[in-house]
Amino acid sequence: MTGRPVKRSLTLRGHRTSVSLEDEFWESFRAIADERGEPINALAAEIDAARGLDTGLASAIRLFVLRHFRDKAG
Repeated sequence: MTGRPVKRSLTLRGHRTSVSLEDEFWESFRAIADERGEPINALAAEIDAARGLDTGLASAIRLFVLRHFRDKAG
């Protein structure tokens, strides 16, 4: 695993886009989608719809992953 972000492809509402995420965040994001029983693109679209205009998609995904595991621990 590397600490450097890697560009990953997603499809949001029929449009291809990419996000740069570190391996650890990407793997955690995929695990959350699997746990919820939904495709990763659907989860990304949900996060995209909920984020503010001043927050990038990669940052929104990182925050989502962080909150998910904080909530599980608490």
